[in-house]
Amino acid sequence: MTEITWEDPFCGEGASCFRLGTDTTGNAYIAVAGQEDHYLTDTREALRTLIHDIKAGKADHLL
Repeated sequence: MTEITWEDPFCGEGASCFRLGTDTTGNAYIAVAGQEDHYLTDTREALRTLIHDIKAGKADHLL
């Protein structure tokens, strides 16, 4: 199994908190905080773009 290094949770104004993680092979992961065993994976750049868009208010409904 891949070893994922998780960052501190990012929490929006609501109750949802997400965590981002990376592995040594260049993959990125996103999961709901506390449920890191159920995650989505993609390239670091794709998930970075998603998070920047969420923080910019382009996808408030996701939080």
